[in-house]
Amino acid sequence: MATEKNTPTLVQSFVPILFLIVLLALNVYYFSDNASYGPNQIALLIAAAIGSLFALNLGFSWKNVVDGMVKSISSAMSAILILMMIGALAGTWMLSGIVPAMIYYGLEILNPTIFLFAACIVSSIISLATGSSWSTTATIGIALMGIGKALGIDDGVIAGAVISGAYFGDKMSPLSDTTNLAPAMAGTDLFTHIRYMAFTTAPSYIITIIIFLIWGFSIDGSGSMDSVTQTQQLIAEKFNINLFLFIVPLTVIFMIIKKMPALPAIFIGSILGVVFALIFQPDIIKQIGGSYSLSGGYKASITSMFTEMSFVTGNEAVDKLLTSKGMEGMLNTIWLILCAMIFGGVMEMSGMLKRIATSIIAMAKSTASLVAATAGTCIFFNVTASDQYIAIVVPGRMFKGTFRDRGLAPENLSRTLEDSGTVTSVLIPWNTCGAYQSGVLQVSTFDYFFYSFFNLISPFMTILFAALNIKIRRLTSGEVEEEQETK
Repeated sequence: MATEKNTPTLVQSFVPILFLIVLLALNVYYFSDNASYGPNQIALLIAAAIGSLFALNLGFSWKNVVDGMVKSISSAMSAILILMMIGALAGTWMLSGIVPAMIYYGLEILNPTIFLFAACIVSSIISLATGSSWSTTATIGIALMGIGKALGIDDGVIAGAVISGAYFGDKMSPLSDTTNLAPAMAGTDLFTHIRYMAFTTAPSYIITIIIFLIWGFSIDGSGSMDSVTQTQQLIAEKFNINLFLFIVPLTVIFMIIKKMPALPAIFIGSILGVVFALIFQPDIIKQIGGSYSLSGGYKASITSMFTEMSFVTGNEAVDKLLTSKGMEGMLNTIWLILCAMIFGGVMEMSGMLKRIATSIIAMAKSTASLVAATAGTCIFFNVTASDQYIAIVVPGRMFKGTFRDRGLAPENLSRTLEDSGTVTSVLIPWNTCGAYQSGVLQVSTFDYFFYSFFNLISPFMTILFAALNIKIRRLTSGEVEEEQETK
């Protein structure tokens, strides 16, 4: 009797989600680009409250509800800590002239025609080497945003190119946490997963860089070169620009390649930014801290880490490039993540997410429909649970037995999990990834959504391969017997 009482119906499971969708739509209509600066957070909390009422009605205690929220929030604490430290890093890298130097030299070698193509390629290489799309956008991504703005390219398009490249590298790198998580959930090994994933990832990536390459030829850069020269002059007037400043970002990238966790690597990068500011930017220290002294250096360093810091050049566009918001600038994103995880925690604890996903499995009859159902479920969990790890772990557990029973090798499942769960997380404003990338790049997810071509194409590519029966490996008779023995 208790089991029946604690099992939500499909209608009950969808009600909180429908409320959330309606509220989010209203927020976009009434608040436009400001929807993520409070309205969406309130919508998530209201939806969580509705979900909590259903959970209580199903027989769960209020303690169960709160424990579900706390557990969900705990899973996002690593992301929250990294976000705070990214804010500090951005501030000290602005104070030290590192970000201005990246923009200055980037304008020397990039032009509007090849910029989007190059931004995607460079982001891919860094992400592939580090295994982290987050670290990529927080370092080279910030610099590329500044360069692209100076070239007169739309913020959303720049962010789309950076995110497309960063998530390609994240998917294909053996150092990536999601690339290790997906095969673990599906029951295959890491390198089999990467090799098999390459079949769908390569076409998606090729299409993406071709789009950005063609797009570049449509950008009118004739009027941007004067602006580029002026931007460089204004940056050079404010900061001491030199190549030694690149020691800091290269050190951070090296630490990440050597598998140092992101949080300490970014913290060290922030401290190095302070050291280089004291060495190379005495005038900036004096401007922010009041004097070039120990006390002035301390004041300037702490200010850059925790709050907004801007430099007036007389050019509004350049002033925006030379502005950082420190940890304070990340607080809204953290607020969004907390509210999203509260909603996701209620939905997962009550079994409502599982109930919806189970009903999806029942409708998947063919291989193509099974892959499509898996991809759709991953996207669904990205939207509702607001976390890419949940969007990989839960569908991985759910569909593993179904793939096996239908004679499909586990790498089919692991590939689908990554093609849909990993890459679409960044497209959801209240997902931890979407909130993070939007906060770091200072671009709304709605602005870069349609330009993140790799992320949009990948789920369709994995479904297309299944529909055309391309590279869909099936278990051999020996593997089936082995699976049955271990089952």
